[in-house]
Amino acid sequence: MGEESQSKVRITVNSWSGEVEHEGYLLHPVKKGYITLKLVNGYNISFPEESIISKSILETIAISKSKPKEAIQDSELPKVTIIHTGGTIASKVDYTTGAVVARLDPDELLEANPELSTQASISVTRLGNMWSDDMRPQHWNSILEACNEAFESGAVGVVVCHGTDSMHFSSSAVAFGWAGEGGIPPGRIAFTGSQRSSDRGSSDSSENLIAAVHWAAYGPKVNGDLGDSTVIIMHDTTEDGTCAVLPGVGVRKMHTSKRDAFKPINNQKLALIDIERENVNIRIEGDWPTSNRNINKTPTMFNCDLKFTHIMSNAHLQPELINFVKEKGHAGIIIHGMGLGHLPIEDPLGNSPENLTLAKSIKDYIDSGGIALMVGQCINGPINLDVYSKGRNQQELGIIGHQCTTPPDTASVKLHWVLSNKPNDVESLISSNLCGENQQTLDF
Repeated sequence: MGEESQSKVRITVNSWSGEVEHEGYLLHPVKKGYITLKLVNGYNISFPEESIISKSILETIAISKSKPKEAIQDSELPKVTIIHTGGTIASKVDYTTGAVVARLDPDELLEANPELSTQASISVTRLGNMWSDDMRPQHWNSILEACNEAFESGAVGVVVCHGTDSMHFSSSAVAFGWAGEGGIPPGRIAFTGSQRSSDRGSSDSSENLIAAVHWAAYGPKVNGDLGDSTVIIMHDTTEDGTCAVLPGVGVRKMHTSKRDAFKPINNQKLALIDIERENVNIRIEGDWPTSNRNINKTPTMFNCDLKFTHIMSNAHLQPELINFVKEKGHAGIIIHGMGLGHLPIEDPLGNSPENLTLAKSIKDYIDSGGIALMVGQCINGPINLDVYSKGRNQQELGIIGHQCTTPPDTASVKLHWVLSNKPNDVESLISSNLCGENQQTLDF
């Protein structure tokens, strides 16, 4: 409860391009001797104090700390549970420091987006307030458990509010948890986030959340084979009005800041959701196949004691890294190979002995019981270790992943799930299409 005050000021600054004028909210300076403003477009700007020609206070506003009002909801609407993990969609600016902080309480989501109460009967589960780059496998398990509790309480769908940086990892993990063994979840699970915080004029948070809740409430029954055991719903383009529904196991964040940062990888969009004021409409091209899968009552979980290492194939890769991973007992290495899935393991000119040592280190690691999974740096396209002799040599070392079209990040999550639940069937399951992640043909 209570209020804080914030001053809106106008400053004239002597800059490299001459005198310029700026208006914004006065923030805590980035460092001593500077003045920092939060501009109306949401960005911060700082200048040395000696460059300030003039400064005037335009107004002082009060920032309320009051608790949001409880929203009135229609119990006759489909029940949707919002699982709140944090991220920019649940963020606002701390006007003391100017930083974007994850401190938005779940109830504020409803107050900030009253349209949600016309879409569904909303309940909120708060798992925490964390940035998605802090996510670990134990948090995937927490989301799976929260989804299970939501379905047991009668929810027809779940929306996971999640930071965008690692959202495609979590959506893959939850998909394998519910559908890796061949079933489907009891209802729809939509992940959504925001590239820009909710207090910015260019924010995408409201439309993304509305679209995700609408899909969770009214989307088609989960098929499972389409990669839709979970979906990611974000802006389709940089413009407002349409959100894309993307397969949770066939998608990746491909831009740091654009609102349409998420793109399908070796997969296709599942649907579009148009938002025009209070009207929300799902567009699906063609027929949505009926699922032949059984509904799972509970999800499978990830073994958080297993450790994995990602390595990048390039001119700097050294065999010592593989030796270290073997020494530490990591269960798997995810190799991000060049081209069709290649490593520097040959010495054609006789001046790269480390390449041959790298090959030996990988073989020793695999012979000791470790799993080496090849994925692609190219992101799109299959891993094919039959085209060149080097690829065939890598298969002889024991590296798996040949003919896989699973997106690189999804493949790493899949390996973790397989070793957690089906450790005796690793190679066959990695090459299988468990829930839409490993498309057999790429005609798109």
